[in-house]
Amino acid sequence: MKRSDNKTTPNQDNTFTSDIVHFDRSMPHVNGGVHYPIHPSTQYNYASVSALISVFQGKTKGNSPYSRQGTPTTAVLEAKLAQVEGGDGAIVFSTGMAAITASFLSLLKAGDHIVVSKFLFGNTASLFNTMEGFGIEVTRVDPAEVINVESALRQNTRIVFVETVANPGTQLPDLESIGELCATKKIIYFVDNTVLSPYLFRPKAIKASLVIHSLTKSVAGQGQILGGVVINTGLYDWSTYPNIFSAYRLGDSNKWGLMQIRKKGLRDMGGTLTSHAAHLISLGLETLAIRMDRSSETALKMAIFLEGHDQVKKFIIRC
Repeated sequence: MKRSDNKTTPNQDNTFTSDIVHFDRSMPHVNGGVHYPIHPSTQYNYASVSALISVFQGKTKGNSPYSRQGTPTTAVLEAKLAQVEGGDGAIVFSTGMAAITASFLSLLKAGDHIVVSKFLFGNTASLFNTMEGFGIEVTRVDPAEVINVESALRQNTRIVFVETVANPGTQLPDLESIGELCATKKIIYFVDNTVLSPYLFRPKAIKASLVIHSLTKSVAGQGQILGGVVINTGLYDWSTYPNIFSAYRLGDSNKWGLMQIRKKGLRDMGGTLTSHAAHLISLGLETLAIRMDRSSETALKMAIFLEGHDQVKKFIIRC
């Protein structure tokens, strides 16, 4: 069922929607339902104290000790989102800003340095202003030229952050060259793919380490549900990252980064997505391809109309 991971535009293989629609059917059936059910419980029973301890320590896969860290319903959504981005794991949050805040504050400490695009969603830019007050050094650059990013790197640089298409200015970074640079320097390449969605673009193809989405926008598509997600692409070697706590350096090193974000970010900061919201986002995901195709078609028609309009003084189209 899982598609190949090397495609920039995953819709080219014509299985994008089919994979999503049939995902629930690949799970163990619950009373014959074709959709995975909503689990509203905040606590879960275990057969023994040792079993509960194993869950708390993260040794037992697929179980939650308490719903602040996730529920069976959110776990299914996480698996779907990891699949559509070609990743190997994901964590959902109550909002996109909760996802990005928890990720950065989980992975960084005072004295660390990050390089970020100067063309960002306003609240994300505001977050980086706040982080400077915590002792995290922030350099803002125009990512259209990779040399601007490279020139800003320091010995203590931990993360490079860009948006695939800047919100709202639509500026475009040199995604591929920045990805090559980060891979060479062993720096986390964190990409916000909200504007394009995983249907139109997959940041793993340009060597992104982590991918973030505001699920509120294209993915949910209803205008009534907030949500966010951070996805690990599996390309970054977390065993080389100096800020991973010893408690999370267990098992597969590819999972260390997400484990720390789940524990230090989701569990400790509490930006939990409810099971009801996760269910609605899962339903929205099933129609993502249809909606993005129509949005792209409408955008092109609007561009053609505005480009030739005598009342339009300046016209910018990114392609």
